Amino acid sequence: MSTSEIGTGAVPPAGTTTPEAPAPTGATSPSAPTAPDTTPPDTTAPGPTAPGSAGPVASGPGAPAGKGVAPDPTTPAGKAPAPATPTDKAPDPATPAGKAPARKPRRELLAASVGSVVEAYDWTIYGVLAPYFAEQLFPGSSPTARLIAAYLGFALGFLVRPLGSVVIGRLTDTRGRRFGLTLTVGLIAAGSLLLAIVPGHASIGLAAPLLVVAARLVQGLSVGAENPTAAAYVTETAPGRHRYFYSAVSYGGVVLGSALSFIVLSVLLGVFGEAGVEDGAWRLAFVFGALLGLTALWIRRGAAESEVFAEDARTRKRTRGGASPWPVLRAHLGPLSVVFAITSGATTVFYFLTVDFPSYAAAAGAATKEEASGALLLGMVALLAGMLAAGKAADRFGALPVLRTGFAGLALGSVPLLAGMVAGRVPVPVVTVVLLFLLALPLAVSNVFAGQLFPPAVRAVAVGLPAALAISLFGGTFPALAEWLRSAGHGGWVPWWPAITCAAALLASWGVREHPLPDTPVSE
Repeated sequence: MSTSEIGTGAVPPAGTTTPEAPAPTGATSPSAPTAPDTTPPDTTAPGPTAPGSAGPVASGPGAPAGKGVAPDPTTPAGKAPAPATPTDKAPDPATPAGKAPARKPRRELLAASVGSVVEAYDWTIYGVLAPYFAEQLFPGSSPTARLIAAYLGFALGFLVRPLGSVVIGRLTDTRGRRFGLTLTVGLIAAGSLLLAIVPGHASIGLAAPLLVVAARLVQGLSVGAENPTAAAYVTETAPGRHRYFYSAVSYGGVVLGSALSFIVLSVLLGVFGEAGVEDGAWRLAFVFGALLGLTALWIRRGAAESEVFAEDARTRKRTRGGASPWPVLRAHLGPLSVVFAITSGATTVFYFLTVDFPSYAAAAGAATKEEASGALLLGMVALLAGMLAAGKAADRFGALPVLRTGFAGLALGSVPLLAGMVAGRVPVPVVTVVLLFLLALPLAVSNVFAGQLFPPAVRAVAVGLPAALAISLFGGTFPALAEWLRSAGHGGWVPWWPAITCAAALLASWGVREHPLPDTPVSE
């Protein structure tokens, strides 16, 4: 019997007495006169007699009915009580009677979301600041060569993201969600701290760029596992009726972290000027990232472990270190391919709009880079608002209708909308707001939806590996692909690639059904 059944009319465990039972024979209740005895003559043998007592001792509900002993209404007189069932457990002394262990879903949501902000900020700030620190940290015959070297360091981080999703994801699936959450944010904070204090190339020579690359590799490993780890945690801890809203909030941290990197750069330029940032003020941005990471680490260390993971870990029979996840992953090749396709569509659009769009608009003559960047700020507001609205809608109507609506709109509407912008018929801000709002629909729900496709034993790896591969192949390469198309005179083809990947994601979404696994919470 669970503790929640105590005091609700359920039969207590054998060997206990109910508070309502009258005293043994010869005693009367002080609160009410003794009722006339209408019990039929007792034909059963009397129960054991306690020393000094006046009659039989009640041995619990279902004890033989006799004078002065209240019969158990659930047990016919003269019959022995039913033996206790395996569910008749004593209450946990640490848990108040009638109450389940307290959960704090908002604290758990904060733990998942704050790490997303840190990861996105620390990942993005490198690319934002590269033009300012390349001169100090990288060798080269010209400023352009040094900047290219700095961007190569940025690209290397993408290459190790799949490795991070497997290595750290596996630790998350064996050691716990809380362990994975603290490890990822700790690693990326350490990488930012190293970037903040690394001496310049003039001081330590080639060791400077090597340390920078090492920091980026560590951050790449961390980012490759952060999102799937947070997705697994939110999948298992979010209240059932708010699951997708929690998914939207946690992934919204990625958008906030990316925006925060541009805000920090603007503050540095306003305080120190461009020359001051190049002379070393850029290091303050990495110091801020490290401090932000330490704050997130403190928050995550106080978060509770996922009860779903803890229960699954207790029931799994495995050798030390855990059984290989590959047989389970091979049994889920269909869902793995769906996660890959969904991530490919979303990441291609995301990098097109947030990284390449200013260059695309300027090359097409629709707006200057500054005007396009300003329009993106409005689009980011629409993205955040759309994610929250999409989370609410998915909790009511299901994730697949919301996800498919977004991908259908992007697949069918992005090329005509951008063509109208190039022709001067559609304002640039309208394009950014509409496209980013449509992108918000799959982004809001894909994390938790993907998490529900896999069992807890492989959830972090199964979500992380295909997603990291898709981001590396489609997201990280898109700006270079778009620039190559423009240089070859085919700039008009650029919008077609996001549209095609979204169409593929839409088709792939019919390869799975929406049904939360039984291990995920279905109610608060």
